[in-house]
Amino acid sequence: MIADLSEARAKYPDDDADSPYDEVFLEVIARAEQSGELGKSDIGALMLWKRLNLSTRWATELNQTPDAKVRQLTRDAIARARDTSLATGEAAGQARTALLHLPGCRNGAAFASTIIAAGAPDRMAVYDRRAAAALVSFGHVHPKFNYSKYMTSVNELAHEMTEKTAQPWSIRDIDKALFMHAGVTD
Repeated sequence: MIADLSEARAKYPDDDADSPYDEVFLEVIARAEQSGELGKSDIGALMLWKRLNLSTRWATELNQTPDAKVRQLTRDAIARARDTSLATGEAAGQARTALLHLPGCRNGAAFASTIIAAGAPDRMAVYDRRAAAALVSFGHVHPKFNYSKYMTSVNELAHEMTEKTAQPWSIRDIDKALFMHAGVTD
């Protein structure tokens, strides 16, 4: 497990100083750090970074949602994700629930988790169905699109890797390692 996750993490494009791979994600993180919320322009940038298909009904509905409402929903989700009085999985679940009224976040965990991770990058990860499946190869139960369960497993894996390697493994390190281990390169 240690070798597989370490190797996968090392393959993530940000290890190359010249890699622009996470530029958009990092810019959105910086804005969310300052404001505690995300607007439609931030979400549009995240959609580009996540490589989502924007020719969908929910994308049109999101575009027609007032930015003030988008900011209010994301502000609530980010506050819940950052709440360190809650266990990671519980905070993830509450943040996910806070986004249920945001178009694009009603079903599944992938896009909602992208918003949540941008707002709390030190505490939350981006859910990807392939990365979630990769958890199984490291002895964790598949979270089946449940963001709370996913984040509980990612958090446990970060603690396990930190303990076994005597090197700090952040939630984002595990996020990147699972992403690459799953073979997500397209």
